[in-house]
Amino acid sequence: MLLQSAIVALGGATLAAAVTPLEVQGQQFVNTKSGNAFQIVGMAYQIGGSAGYDPKHGKDPLSNGDICKRDAALMQSLGVNTIRVYNLDPNLNHDECASVFNAAGMYMIIDVNSPLAGESLNSGAPWESYYAAYLNRTFAIVEAFKSYPNTLGFFSGNEVIDNVKTGATVPPYVRAVTRDLKNYIKNHADRKIPVGYSAADVRDVLEDTWNYFQCAIDGDEDDMSRADMFALNSYSWCGESSFQKSGYDTLVALFKDSSVPVFYSEFGCNTPSPRVFTEIGTIYGSEMTGTFAGGVVYEWAQEDNNYGLAECNDDGTVTLLADYHTLHDQYSKVDFKKVQSVKASGKKVSPPECKASLIKEKGFNNNFTIPAPPPGAQKIIDNGVSPKPSGKLVDISDYSVKHKVTDVDGKSLSNLAVKPLSGDEINTPSGGSGSSTSGSSDETGNAAPTLAPQGSLSAATIVIPAMIALSFTAGFTLF
Repeated sequence: MLLQSAIVALGGATLAAAVTPLEVQGQQFVNTKSGNAFQIVGMAYQIGGSAGYDPKHGKDPLSNGDICKRDAALMQSLGVNTIRVYNLDPNLNHDECASVFNAAGMYMIIDVNSPLAGESLNSGAPWESYYAAYLNRTFAIVEAFKSYPNTLGFFSGNEVIDNVKTGATVPPYVRAVTRDLKNYIKNHADRKIPVGYSAADVRDVLEDTWNYFQCAIDGDEDDMSRADMFALNSYSWCGESSFQKSGYDTLVALFKDSSVPVFYSEFGCNTPSPRVFTEIGTIYGSEMTGTFAGGVVYEWAQEDNNYGLAECNDDGTVTLLADYHTLHDQYSKVDFKKVQSVKASGKKVSPPECKASLIKEKGFNNNFTIPAPPPGAQKIIDNGVSPKPSGKLVDISDYSVKHKVTDVDGKSLSNLAVKPLSGDEINTPSGGSGSSTSGSSDETGNAAPTLAPQGSLSAATIVIPAMIALSFTAGFTLF
């Protein structure tokens, strides 16, 4: 089957339709226009790994519009509807990339931290890293991404708790950062944007981590330090596994009464290799969709750890890997029109009250006294970072892919382009058919490239004349 995309008629310059911002309602992400619960079909997106975040040279994963078009077109063909981006620079202009992924029908989950010193909590001594300049940087990320309608949410931390030792000291500080971010969003954004935590799937501390972040202090369900969502990086399904063998069944049992949405922020065990992705049918099947809101495959770009779906080279060229096609084939077995058209249940689960008895593991923190904002932080929460980064959707003049893309068989893919979706559509798998949030089955997306040896592939180029209007304001400066 050839890679195909609809030919968009040339016409007046118009901004691509925006996806509908999602809201948290109980255990679900909900599209308020359609009333449907949303399942994340996600991809971890960090071009260049940690080296792809390079503030000294003005580079991060969402700073190059041509690279974003290249990857958005290929992920659109795959069926991705959400990207998770780990390390970002609030100084940079992300308008073009955000607009490209929006046009492709994809949401963004944004981590507010980075690996650089002073830009994340120190798990060994969190009290030393929780200070105003650090928070100032996280708030700047919020400012840079709050106005994009396809910003699904922010992670206040990623695997900061990975054993009982870190569980003894870190949890109150993660809740404090969550509170500070939520208060900043409340004061400076025009909509609620969920803030949550991405946990390591370490069974000794997973349940206590989840309970610590979702519980209500003094029974106050509106407590701003409560996480709005909870995710886990899980690699327990390896090879030809099963719901029971992988331990997915115990995760469903654990989270079935969660008061917030739960999803996989990373999954995709690569042992044995090549991967078979047989967990896809279960993650989006009846055993899990009532509890889990989908998941994020790790990861798009190949790195030394061998989890990539595509070899992304320094010169901008890309070679698709076999795992890309295997994942597409597994997605194609799922009826995503049915999955994404389930009406929100309206079920609300009250969180447990924060009590010492809620924590089961000896040594894990059971004190729910959350640190006050450090000196100077409350002023930033009240008044905003200065100068403020900003972002907005912009017109894209050309959605075509400029870089050479090669399939796993060595054949070049020609005329690749992002297919802008319309009418509040989200991207969806099953041959790349666009699926509107109201359950439309219009054939609007790109079909995936085929494996060798079926020959070279081509697609009609999409061109929409428009003016690219950059909107990024003055650069942001850390304390």
